[in-house]
Amino acid sequence: MKQLINTTRKKNVDQQKTAVLKLEMDYELATLFDAMKTSDKRQVKESKQKLEKIRQELVKLKAL
Repeated sequence: MKQLINTTRKKNVDQQKTAVLKLEMDYELATLFDAMKTSDKRQVKESKQKLEKIRQELVKLKAL
């Protein structure tokens, strides 16, 4: 019974983490879009790096 409860809790935590990462991804995509419109190369590079980190975390969680 404890294993079932622990598994359920882990699933819930993973789902919450996935939801937060997807929100962060949406925000960073908007930031990237704005940076591209204003030709801010530094911000474009930073946004791409952040998006890559988010992508890697989502892959670890098997959410992509």
